[in-house]
Amino acid sequence: MANSPQAKKRARQNASRFAVNKMRRSRIRTYLRAVEEAIASGDQAAAAAALKAAQPELMRGVTKGVMHKNTASRKMSRLSSRVKALS
Repeated sequence: MANSPQAKKRARQNASRFAVNKMRRSRIRTYLRAVEEAIASGDQAAAAAALKAAQPELMRGVTKGVMHKNTASRKMSRLSSRVKALS
């Protein structure tokens, strides 16, 4: 349990940041899931559109500190190669 006022404030800040970051990660996963589902359905146009919508969301996660930039780049690279293979 936090005893000092500073530790109590840090605990509050950590809880609120955790909630915000959890929401951001969930949003990113939702966009990635949409791309995965479009790839699984075999629809190249839908997969390309979903990938185009997911890219800014991934990069936003990088700028907000939720995800490392190399992780986002790796995910984008792998998804784009899979979408490209559909055509």
